Amino acid sequence: MNSTGRQTAPPIKRHHTARYYAHRVRESLTTRVFKIICSIFLGLLLVVGFLTFILWLSLRPHRPRFHIHEFSVPNLTEGAGFTEITFNDQRVATTSLLFPFYQEPKNTTVIYKELNGNSITENSERTMELMNDVAKGTVVFGLELTSTIRFKVSTWKTKGHRMHANCDVRVGQDGNILGAYKDKRCPVYFT
Repeated sequence: MNSTGRQTAPPIKRHHTARYYAHRVRESLTTRVFKIICSIFLGLLLVVGFLTFILWLSLRPHRPRFHIHEFSVPNLTEGAGFTEITFNDQRVATTSLLFPFYQEPKNTTVIYKELNGNSITENSERTMELMNDVAKGTVVFGLELTSTIRFKVSTWKTKGHRMHANCDVRVGQDGNILGAYKDKRCPVYFT
């Protein structure tokens, strides 16, 4: 007790020097500042990443889709197709599709192409196999569309991408496409 009658607190025991405590305070201030700077940087990075993701979702191009709507082989001398027609994994006919064109967004483009006698490759072995399949009732043709496409979003255009669409078409004895293969979606891949 002191002269006023109050109790005094026992003196604080310091285990370390004042220099030690000053160093700890200084260290914690720099650590706090560093944490704030890191938090601001990571927050900005997160916001920019989120905005980039939203922009990518809204502007990303989608793969084109291909469907065979009609296909016929009247008299087995003519047919409708794309770039290449194969029978038993061997080329039967090949032709150029058409001139380059631009397709507007959310648009469907119908392409008509007819192969004539000059386009069809003569191969007596393939012709015999084809005739045997016709006698059995159905013939399976493979159509392959190969093209170089570029995507355009606003004023930004991508480089050319090589695209392939492979479609199998089963034709009945009457020379027309069977119902199960009509409007069937064809797989598309890029190389």
